[in-house]
Amino acid sequence: MPVPGQEHSHYPRVDAVLQAWRQGDCVLGEHWFIHRFDPTVPLTEASAAVSDQGVDLAESAVRGLVVLTQTCDIVRTSRERPFLEVAPLVEVSAQVAHEIERGRRPVYAIIPALRTRGLVADLDRTMTVEKAVVAQWARIAGCHTDAEARRFALALVRKRARVAFPDDFTALVERLQARLLEKHDKQSEEGRALRALREIRVHAAPSWDAPTVELTFWFIHEEEAMDFEGKRWDTLLDGWLHLIPAAGRFSQVHGAVLALEDLTAKDYVESDPLDLDHLSTRGVVISESC
Repeated sequence: MPVPGQEHSHYPRVDAVLQAWRQGDCVLGEHWFIHRFDPTVPLTEASAAVSDQGVDLAESAVRGLVVLTQTCDIVRTSRERPFLEVAPLVEVSAQVAHEIERGRRPVYAIIPALRTRGLVADLDRTMTVEKAVVAQWARIAGCHTDAEARRFALALVRKRARVAFPDDFTALVERLQARLLEKHDKQSEEGRALRALREIRVHAAPSWDAPTVELTFWFIHEEEAMDFEGKRWDTLLDGWLHLIPAAGRFSQVHGAVLALEDLTAKDYVESDPLDLDHLSTRGVVISESC
Protein backbone atom coordinates (compact mmCIF):
# COMPACT_ATOMS: atom_id res chain seq x y z
CA MET A 1 0.00 0.00 0.00
CA PRO A 2 1.24 3.57 -0.67
CA VAL A 3 2.60 5.47 2.32
CA PRO A 4 -0.18 7.82 3.59
CA GLY A 5 0.57 11.53 3.45
CA GLN A 6 3.64 11.29 1.20
CA GLU A 7 4.13 12.66 -2.28
CA HIS A 8 4.34 9.90 -4.84
CA SER A 9 6.02 11.57 -7.80
CA HIS A 10 8.45 8.63 -7.91
CA TYR A 11 5.70 6.14 -8.78
CA PRO A 12 5.50 7.07 -12.50
CA ARG A 13 9.29 6.73 -12.87
CA VAL A 14 9.35 3.28 -11.26
CA ASP A 15 6.30 2.16 -13.21
CA ALA A 16 7.83 3.30 -16.51
CA VAL A 17 10.98 1.24 -15.91
CA LEU A 18 9.02 -1.85 -14.87
CA GLN A 19 7.02 -1.85 -18.12
CA ALA A 20 9.98 -3.56 -19.79
CA TRP A 21 10.34 -6.31 -17.17
CA ARG A 22 8.90 -9.80 -17.55
CA GLN A 23 8.66 -12.92 -15.41
CA GLY A 24 12.02 -14.69 -15.69
CA ASP A 25 14.07 -11.53 -16.19
CA CYS A 26 17.30 -11.33 -14.18
CA VAL A 27 20.02 -9.16 -12.80
CA LEU A 28 23.63 -10.33 -12.52
CA GLY A 29 26.45 -9.17 -10.28
CA GLU A 30 26.94 -8.89 -6.54
CA HIS A 31 23.56 -9.16 -4.86
CA TRP A 32 22.27 -10.33 -1.51
CA PHE A 33 19.52 -12.72 -0.47
CA ILE A 34 17.95 -12.11 2.95
CA HIS A 35 15.99 -14.56 5.07
CA ARG A 36 14.69 -14.60 8.65
CA PHE A 37 15.83 -17.24 11.13
CA ASP A 38 15.62 -18.25 14.79
CA PRO A 39 18.91 -17.22 16.48
CA THR A 40 18.55 -20.06 18.99
CA VAL A 41 18.29 -22.68 16.22
CA PRO A 42 20.22 -21.53 13.12
CA LEU A 43 19.76 -24.06 10.32
CA THR A 44 22.00 -22.68 7.59
CA GLU A 45 25.59 -21.58 7.26
CA ALA A 46 24.47 -17.98 6.70
CA SER A 47 22.30 -17.88 9.83
CA ALA A 48 24.88 -19.68 11.99
CA ALA A 49 27.47 -17.06 11.08
CA VAL A 50 25.40 -14.24 12.62
CA SER A 51 23.31 -16.07 15.22
CA ASP A 52 25.33 -14.56 18.11
CA GLN A 53 25.01 -10.97 16.87
CA GLY A 54 21.52 -10.21 18.19
CA VAL A 55 19.86 -10.32 14.77
CA ASP A 56 17.31 -12.62 13.16
CA LEU A 57 18.00 -11.75 9.52
CA ALA A 58 20.79 -13.40 7.53
CA GLU A 59 22.29 -12.19 4.25
CA SER A 60 23.84 -14.47 1.64
CA ALA A 61 25.87 -13.29 -1.33
CA VAL A 62 24.41 -14.58 -4.62
CA ARG A 63 25.39 -14.39 -8.30
CA GLY A 64 22.20 -12.59 -9.20
CA LEU A 65 18.42 -12.65 -8.84
CA VAL A 66 15.49 -13.63 -11.06
CA VAL A 67 11.96 -12.21 -10.94
CA LEU A 68 9.26 -14.81 -10.22
CA THR A 69 6.23 -12.51 -10.16
CA GLN A 70 3.83 -12.89 -13.06
CA THR A 71 4.30 -10.32 -15.81
CA CYS A 72 0.76 -8.96 -15.43
CA ASP A 73 1.57 -7.96 -11.83
CA ILE A 74 5.04 -6.64 -12.69
CA VAL A 75 3.63 -4.06 -15.09
CA ARG A 76 0.73 -2.97 -12.86
CA THR A 77 1.27 0.32 -11.05
CA SER A 78 3.34 0.46 -7.89
CA ARG A 79 0.33 1.86 -6.06
CA GLU A 80 -1.59 -1.36 -6.76
CA ARG A 81 1.29 -3.85 -6.64
CA PRO A 82 4.36 -2.43 -4.85
CA PHE A 83 6.09 -5.80 -4.32
CA LEU A 84 7.89 -8.37 -6.47
CA GLU A 85 9.09 -11.89 -5.65
CA VAL A 86 12.65 -12.81 -6.59
CA ALA A 87 14.82 -15.90 -6.23
CA PRO A 88 18.61 -16.21 -6.16
CA LEU A 89 20.67 -17.53 -9.06
CA VAL A 90 22.95 -20.46 -8.32
CA GLU A 91 25.54 -22.19 -10.45
CA VAL A 92 25.05 -25.87 -11.32
CA SER A 93 26.95 -28.41 -13.38
CA ALA A 94 26.02 -29.29 -16.96
CA GLN A 95 24.65 -32.64 -15.75
CA VAL A 96 22.41 -31.01 -13.14
CA ALA A 97 21.23 -28.44 -15.71
CA HIS A 98 20.26 -31.32 -18.00
CA GLU A 99 18.30 -32.94 -15.18
CA ILE A 100 16.52 -29.64 -14.49
CA GLU A 101 15.56 -29.35 -18.15
CA ARG A 102 14.12 -32.87 -18.03
CA GLY A 103 11.98 -31.89 -15.03
CA ARG A 104 13.88 -34.08 -12.59
CA ARG A 105 14.88 -31.32 -10.15
CA PRO A 106 11.79 -29.17 -9.50
CA VAL A 107 13.57 -27.14 -6.84
CA TYR A 108 15.34 -25.34 -9.73
CA ALA A 109 14.23 -23.61 -12.93
CA ILE A 110 16.19 -23.13 -16.14
CA ILE A 111 16.61 -19.55 -17.33
CA PRO A 112 17.26 -19.86 -21.08
CA ALA A 113 19.35 -16.68 -21.38
CA LEU A 114 21.72 -17.91 -18.64
CA ARG A 115 21.94 -21.54 -19.78
CA THR A 116 25.52 -21.18 -21.09
CA ARG A 117 26.61 -19.58 -17.81
CA GLY A 118 25.29 -22.54 -15.79
CA LEU A 119 23.08 -20.27 -13.67
CA VAL A 120 19.58 -21.39 -12.64
CA ALA A 121 16.84 -20.15 -10.32
CA ASP A 122 16.84 -21.63 -6.81
CA LEU A 123 13.10 -21.89 -6.19
CA ASP A 124 13.52 -23.05 -2.60
CA ARG A 125 14.44 -19.47 -1.68
CA THR A 126 12.21 -16.49 -2.45
CA MET A 127 12.47 -12.90 -1.27
CA THR A 128 10.05 -9.97 -1.49
CA VAL A 129 11.41 -6.61 -2.68
CA GLU A 130 9.73 -3.32 -3.53
CA LYS A 131 9.52 -2.47 -7.20
CA ALA A 132 11.78 0.56 -6.78
CA VAL A 133 14.63 -1.83 -5.96
CA VAL A 134 14.18 -3.75 -9.21
CA ALA A 135 13.86 -0.49 -11.16
CA GLN A 136 17.53 0.20 -10.35
CA TRP A 137 18.74 -3.12 -11.75
CA ALA A 138 20.30 -3.70 -15.18
CA ARG A 139 17.67 -5.98 -16.73
CA ILE A 140 18.64 -9.16 -18.56
CA ALA A 141 15.80 -10.77 -20.48
CA GLY A 142 15.56 -14.34 -19.20
CA CYS A 143 13.29 -15.74 -21.92
CA HIS A 144 13.40 -14.77 -25.59
CA THR A 145 10.36 -16.62 -26.95
CA ASP A 146 6.83 -17.35 -25.81
CA ALA A 147 7.71 -21.05 -25.56
CA GLU A 148 10.63 -20.30 -23.22
CA ALA A 149 8.41 -18.06 -21.08
CA ARG A 150 5.78 -20.80 -20.83
CA ARG A 151 8.37 -23.39 -19.78
CA PHE A 152 9.69 -21.08 -17.06
CA ALA A 153 6.18 -20.42 -15.76
CA LEU A 154 5.44 -24.16 -15.76
CA ALA A 155 8.59 -24.78 -13.72
CA LEU A 156 7.28 -22.40 -11.06
CA VAL A 157 3.90 -24.15 -11.06
CA ARG A 158 5.51 -27.58 -10.82
CA LYS A 159 7.50 -26.58 -7.74
CA ARG A 160 4.33 -25.54 -5.88
CA ALA A 161 1.80 -28.00 -7.24
CA ARG A 162 3.27 -31.48 -6.89
CA VAL A 163 0.51 -33.96 -6.12
CA ALA A 164 0.35 -35.78 -2.77
CA PHE A 165 -0.71 -39.26 -3.84
CA PRO A 166 -2.42 -41.81 -1.57
CA ASP A 167 0.05 -44.02 0.30
CA ASP A 168 -1.18 -47.23 -1.34
CA PHE A 169 -0.62 -45.72 -4.79
CA THR A 170 2.99 -44.85 -4.07
CA ALA A 171 3.51 -48.42 -2.89
CA LEU A 172 1.89 -49.70 -6.10
CA VAL A 173 4.22 -47.75 -8.42
CA GLU A 174 7.39 -48.27 -6.39
CA ARG A 175 8.80 -50.85 -8.82
CA LEU A 176 8.01 -48.63 -11.81
CA GLN A 177 9.64 -45.69 -10.08
CA ALA A 178 12.81 -47.65 -9.36
CA ARG A 179 12.97 -49.02 -12.91
CA LEU A 180 12.53 -45.71 -14.68
CA LEU A 181 14.96 -43.85 -12.44
CA GLU A 182 17.54 -46.59 -12.93
CA LYS A 183 17.22 -46.70 -16.72
CA HIS A 184 16.56 -43.05 -17.60
CA ASP A 185 20.15 -41.98 -18.20
CA LYS A 186 21.48 -45.29 -19.49
CA GLN A 187 22.76 -45.59 -23.07
CA SER A 188 20.26 -48.35 -23.81
CA GLU A 189 17.10 -48.68 -25.85
CA GLU A 190 14.96 -48.19 -22.77
CA GLY A 191 17.03 -45.27 -21.56
CA ARG A 192 16.73 -43.49 -24.90
CA ALA A 193 12.99 -44.19 -24.93
CA LEU A 194 12.56 -42.67 -21.48
CA ARG A 195 14.46 -39.57 -22.53
CA ALA A 196 12.07 -39.25 -25.49
CA LEU A 197 9.14 -38.87 -23.07
CA ARG A 198 8.07 -35.38 -22.10
CA GLU A 199 6.02 -36.51 -19.09
CA ILE A 200 4.06 -39.33 -17.48
CA ARG A 201 0.51 -38.68 -16.26
CA VAL A 202 -1.93 -40.86 -14.35
CA HIS A 203 -5.72 -40.68 -14.15
CA ALA A 204 -7.71 -42.19 -11.28
CA ALA A 205 -11.37 -43.05 -11.94
CA PRO A 206 -13.70 -42.21 -10.38
CA SER A 207 -11.34 -40.51 -7.88
CA TRP A 208 -8.23 -41.11 -5.77
CA ASP A 209 -10.30 -41.66 -2.64
CA ALA A 210 -12.83 -44.09 -4.12
CA PRO A 211 -13.00 -47.62 -2.64
CA THR A 212 -12.30 -49.09 -6.10
CA VAL A 213 -10.08 -47.19 -8.53
CA GLU A 214 -9.23 -47.71 -12.20
CA LEU A 215 -5.82 -46.28 -13.16
CA THR A 216 -4.71 -45.11 -16.59
CA PHE A 217 -1.08 -44.17 -17.20
CA TRP A 218 -0.22 -41.95 -20.15
CA PHE A 219 3.41 -41.97 -21.27
CA ILE A 220 3.53 -38.81 -23.38
CA HIS A 221 6.36 -38.66 -25.92
CA GLU A 222 7.81 -35.70 -27.75
CA GLU A 223 6.01 -34.87 -30.98
CA GLU A 224 8.86 -36.07 -33.20
CA ALA A 225 9.08 -39.47 -31.48
CA MET A 226 6.00 -41.09 -33.02
CA ASP A 227 7.94 -44.32 -33.53
CA PHE A 228 10.85 -45.02 -31.25
CA GLU A 229 13.96 -45.79 -33.32
CA GLY A 230 11.72 -47.22 -36.01
CA LYS A 231 9.89 -49.51 -33.58
CA ARG A 232 6.52 -49.41 -31.93
CA TRP A 233 6.29 -48.39 -28.28
CA ASP A 234 4.14 -51.43 -27.38
CA THR A 235 6.96 -53.64 -26.09
CA LEU A 236 8.31 -50.97 -23.76
CA LEU A 237 4.81 -50.10 -22.57
CA ASP A 238 4.05 -53.74 -21.74
CA GLY A 239 7.21 -53.92 -19.66
CA TRP A 240 6.36 -50.79 -17.72
CA LEU A 241 2.78 -51.86 -17.05
CA HIS A 242 4.02 -55.27 -15.88
CA LEU A 243 5.64 -53.42 -12.96
CA ILE A 244 2.31 -51.99 -11.76
CA PRO A 245 -0.15 -54.90 -11.59
CA ALA A 246 -3.64 -54.32 -10.23
CA ALA A 247 -3.68 -54.72 -6.45
CA GLY A 248 -5.78 -53.71 -3.46
CA ARG A 249 -8.39 -51.11 -4.33
CA PHE A 250 -6.67 -50.44 -7.68
CA SER A 251 -8.78 -52.93 -9.62
CA GLN A 252 -7.55 -52.14 -13.14
CA VAL A 253 -4.37 -50.61 -14.55
CA HIS A 254 -4.22 -49.43 -18.16
CA GLY A 255 -1.64 -47.48 -20.12
CA ALA A 256 -0.80 -45.91 -23.46
CA VAL A 257 2.11 -44.18 -25.13
CA LEU A 258 0.94 -41.18 -27.12
CA ALA A 259 1.73 -37.65 -28.21
CA LEU A 260 0.36 -34.66 -26.35
CA GLU A 261 -1.89 -33.84 -29.30
CA ASP A 262 -3.54 -37.26 -28.96
CA LEU A 263 -4.65 -36.57 -25.39
CA THR A 264 -7.87 -34.62 -24.94
CA ALA A 265 -7.83 -31.44 -22.89
CA LYS A 266 -10.28 -33.07 -20.48
CA ASP A 267 -8.02 -36.09 -19.98
CA TYR A 268 -5.01 -33.83 -19.40
CA VAL A 269 -6.58 -31.58 -16.77
CA GLU A 270 -8.20 -34.52 -14.97
CA SER A 271 -4.90 -36.41 -14.69
CA ASP A 272 -1.88 -35.80 -12.49
CA PRO A 273 1.82 -35.64 -13.41
CA LEU A 274 3.80 -38.58 -12.09
CA ASP A 275 7.00 -36.98 -10.80
CA LEU A 276 9.04 -40.13 -10.25
CA ASP A 277 12.02 -38.34 -8.70
CA HIS A 278 9.81 -36.66 -6.11
CA LEU A 279 6.86 -38.94 -5.69
CA SER A 280 5.23 -37.79 -2.47
CA THR A 281 2.40 -39.25 -0.48
CA ARG A 282 -0.02 -37.48 1.83
CA GLY A 283 2.23 -38.49 4.69
CA VAL A 284 5.83 -38.93 3.61
CA VAL A 285 8.18 -38.23 0.71
CA ILE A 286 9.16 -41.40 -1.12
CA SER A 287 12.14 -40.00 -3.03
CA GLU A 288 13.91 -36.68 -2.66
CA SER A 289 17.06 -36.09 -4.66
CA CYS A 290 16.90 -32.34 -5.23
